[in-house]
Amino acid sequence: MLAEGVIFDTLRQGLWVAVIISVPILTVALVVGLVIGLFQALTSIQEMTLTFVPKLVAIVVVFWLTMDFMTQTLVSFFVGRIVPLIIGV
Repeated sequence: MLAEGVIFDTLRQGLWVAVIISVPILTVALVVGLVIGLFQALTSIQEMTLTFVPKLVAIVVVFWLTMDFMTQTLVSFFVGRIVPLIIGV
């Protein structure tokens, strides 16, 4: 049976990995949303798809560009933390 501290430390590290992985996508979504919102406010264009489509494209592009980083981060977390807990090292 695992000690409480080990479980909480593993959960803390897992949440930190999730934050690190999500930062690039969330940052791009925020920046693109702000730029398009500013453009809409300046031009008085109130089209809903104008915010959705560019944001979706930007998120997909950033996801594709950072996929290697995300995979490396998850693999290192699992190999360094989860697998040793499973095999009991």
